[in-house]
This record gives sequence, C-alpha cells and structure tokens, in this order.
Amino acid sequence: MTEQAHQSTHDPAHHPADVPADFSVVSSRSIYKGRIIGLREDEVRMPGGGTAVRQVLEHTGAVGVVALDGDGRVVLIRQHRHPVGRRLVELPAGLLDVPGEPADQTARRELAEETGLRAATWHVLVDLYTSPGISEEAVRVYLARDLSEVPEDERHRGVEEETDLDVHRVPLDEAVESVFTGDVKNSIAVAGLLAAAYARDRDWAPLRPIDAPWPARPDH
Repeated sequence: MTEQAHQSTHDPAHHPADVPADFSVVSSRSIYKGRIIGLREDEVRMPGGGTAVRQVLEHTGAVGVVALDGDGRVVLIRQHRHPVGRRLVELPAGLLDVPGEPADQTARRELAEETGLRAATWHVLVDLYTSPGISEEAVRVYLARDLSEVPEDERHRGVEEETDLDVHRVPLDEAVESVFTGDVKNSIAVAGLLAAAYARDRDWAPLRPIDAPWPARPDH
C-alpha cells in the first residue's frame, strides 16, 4: 500500500459514514395515508438553485432478528410475500407499529410470536435503509443468543399470517452460502446473515449494545 493510500484510509473526509444533506423541502403534499405506509410528494430545492419533485414512500420502520442457538444455527422462517408471489426465506421480523413500544421490545415480541423462542442475550447487529431511493423505511436487525422455548401457555400468534410460517434452523455458514447462491433474497435476511457471520468471526467485537442510538428510525 502506498503512503498516499494509507493516509486516505484514515482521512475523516473519506470515512465510510452517512453525512447530513441540505436539500430543503419547499412544499409537501400527502397523496395516500394507510396503516403501514403513506405516499407523499415533496418539492425539493436542488444545489443548482432549481427544484425537483421527489415521491417518498413513508413507512413505520421494522426490526429483524438473527437468532443463533448454541449449535451455531440460525432460526429462519419461510413466509408468503404477495407482492413477489413467493414464500421467501426470512429472519423473524416485524413492523414498528405499536405506538411507544421500544424497538428492542418489538424484536423480542416478534421472535416469540413467530418462532416460540426467547433470548437472554441481545445486541444490535446492523441498521439499514431497505430502499432509500424511494422509501424512508429503516430497519434495525438484532442478534439474539442464549435461546430458550417460550412456555406453551405464554405463546401468542400476533396475526393470522403468522400461523402459516415455516420455522427451521440452519447452520449460519450454510445460510450465508444460500445468500451467494441467490436462494435467500430478502434484503433484511441478507444483511443480517452476512453481518452475523462477520461479527462471529471477530468474536462478536463489532456488536453494539441493545440500546445503541438509532436516529434513522422514522418518527411517525
């Protein structure tokens, strides 16, 4: 590595982090408002002085869970997704649609409802915007370990679609291989599985605490 390349790696200006943008909104109008999503149209002032219209898909946000058991297997589900007409391999996940509920509590609840499991050890694994070119949807994926079964008398299925989930456990490396073969396509699952393998191979050093700040979470 050249000295110049070495210096640029440590230059804050080249650090791979999101930065604020100053594109002020001149006007905004709501086109549709549903329970989970909304659609609005913003007129945005551009750097050159003019304006441009941007359509934004509003979203409540969501959480996902990479649940790893003591044998290094990840808990996956198959769930029907109507827009793509397929049963996709996914992580346990759910919408942030309960007012006032902390994101980590949503993750715990969804893990229990969808898989019948609870976890004693929780960390933040990865944050992502699922489609920032059109949507503000933000997702936080947690790592859950030290799994145990939820007692039968405490189990509760949240909604009707959760009664049709196919729950199975796969070695993490096998799940990661399925990302590269194209068998796992759900973006939350892809990000979570790759991040979990990366963190595991570094003795979990990259993990953040469960209450790590999450400024990207939509506020509506």
